[in-house]
Amino acid sequence: MFQNLEMLDLSSNKIIGEIPQEFAKLSSLRFVEFSTNQLTGNPFKILASATKLLSLAIDDNLFQGIVHEDDFANFTTLRVLSASSNNFTLKVHPSWKPKFQLLKLKMSSWKLGPRFPSWIRSQNHLQYLDLSNAGISDSIPIWFWETSHHYYYLNFSHNHIHGKLPKELKIFESYDGTVDLSSNHLHGNLPFVSVTLLWLDLSHNSFYGLLMDFLCQKPEKPKWLRILNLASNNLSGEIPNCWKMWPQLADVNLESNGFIGRLPSSIGSLSRLQYLHIRNNTLFGKFPVSLKENKELILLDLGENKLTGNIPRWIGERLVNLKFLRLRSNNLSGTIPNGLCDMKFLQVLDLALNNLSGNIPNCLNHLSAMINKTSASSSIQKDMMYGSDTISMILWVKGKDAEYNNILGLVKNIDLSSNKLFGGIPMEITNLTGLIYLNLSKNELTGHIPQSIGNMESLESIDFSGNQLTGDIPQSITNLNFLNKLDLSYNHLEGKIPTGTQLQSFEASDFVGNKLCGPPLLLNCTMDGEVPDDDANDNEKERKNHRVKWLFVSVAFGFIVGFWGFVGPLFIFKSWRYAYYRFLDDVWYKLQSCM
Repeated sequence: MFQNLEMLDLSSNKIIGEIPQEFAKLSSLRFVEFSTNQLTGNPFKILASATKLLSLAIDDNLFQGIVHEDDFANFTTLRVLSASSNNFTLKVHPSWKPKFQLLKLKMSSWKLGPRFPSWIRSQNHLQYLDLSNAGISDSIPIWFWETSHHYYYLNFSHNHIHGKLPKELKIFESYDGTVDLSSNHLHGNLPFVSVTLLWLDLSHNSFYGLLMDFLCQKPEKPKWLRILNLASNNLSGEIPNCWKMWPQLADVNLESNGFIGRLPSSIGSLSRLQYLHIRNNTLFGKFPVSLKENKELILLDLGENKLTGNIPRWIGERLVNLKFLRLRSNNLSGTIPNGLCDMKFLQVLDLALNNLSGNIPNCLNHLSAMINKTSASSSIQKDMMYGSDTISMILWVKGKDAEYNNILGLVKNIDLSSNKLFGGIPMEITNLTGLIYLNLSKNELTGHIPQSIGNMESLESIDFSGNQLTGDIPQSITNLNFLNKLDLSYNHLEGKIPTGTQLQSFEASDFVGNKLCGPPLLLNCTMDGEVPDDDANDNEKERKNHRVKWLFVSVAFGFIVGFWGFVGPLFIFKSWRYAYYRFLDDVWYKLQSCM
């Protein structure tokens, strides 16, 4: 009935099990789409009779097994093979030359290594190639870079590829090119890229040298590059002032390198810039004024540098689209500007480990994105014509740092810890009902914990430790049903710890350094729910100790008097000794007679 069927699309369902044997009769199939199911087995053997097949898409399934060159023998017309995210192992002869000529090949997560697959050389029309996470532990052969055709997509990421890249990547001269060689062991200088390349990811390698050689070329036309990721390499020197030739850049990631100096002024010319990561370098100087012109910024991460001076007031006026602001671990000083309260899209505010002083702004309740309990999307995507990549960010929450990517869009975080802030915790902050993480620890804050803290019903983590807070712990804190991290240690809090499901499950160390009582502390409260008086406790302990000491004295004195009162005369008077021994002999004699 279906023997003449040419297209079969069962993608994005919940189909489980192996492909039915009856599909082997569908010899006229030209387009097969089984992607995103839970199919198992080896589909190549079932579909071997489909000799007219042009496109086979089986990504994101549970297919597994060893695939040999014979399994592809009948696919002479195949142009698209999309088989990523399965558990296949390819075992072919080193001199194998497939009978097909592919335009698109996706074999991510296959076991292809350790050698670079030489049969790729036979594919003379290949334009899209994804061999990421394929267990390749080899260098990229010279013949690959000298191929006559051009790629628009190349992904060799998450392998163990080593060696250097050629000085110029000529195979990416087609329009809208994407190159991802991240998470390998590549080294050497950065290569020159074509004008039309859109996406370049060389992060997590060992490239070295100056960024100037790469960035400050003088092409005939401005570069088209939109995404540049050079994070986690060994690049050094100053960040050059050559950004005007890269006007299309929307995402720049230079974090975790060895860059020094100031952020150049030409970075402000990037009118499309949305994401800027330069954390974990050695940048110094004042907060870059040039960023005032980057009005489209969504994420700004300048953490772990040596920036000084104040946080400018204009940041809230000019960067109104910011969702993620991370200035952690610098040498910034002055007060927290009220202008930050105007950033209605702000979800992450991390100013920890600086020298900021003054009061916490009482206008934080204007951060409307932290009031909303939901977000438009869980992940922040960099959309491209041929794919997307999730924006990630390192955040310090619950006492440890973690990289957030897929759920970054859901995170709502304020971290002002390890500064010199003083004054009270503003009551207005409790209006942030969507806030998930709040860290005000290691400051000089005084006053009470706001009684309305129980309104912040989304909170999962609170850290107020290392301050000078006074008063009791508000009873409303027991309303925080999602709370799984609480640290109130080393303040001047007093009274009974409120009884609640969460609070008693925390460690006693989360409450030490205060005048608190009740579980999880071992110190019990009085009948009035107060901490026992220290002086009364000390007097009672002293009286008990006094009674115990006299008891031992009395027992010792009685023993001494009794012992020497009886034994002493026997040593002094010989006649008493003889009489005592005769008495013992008589007693012993009478006992023997009775027996």
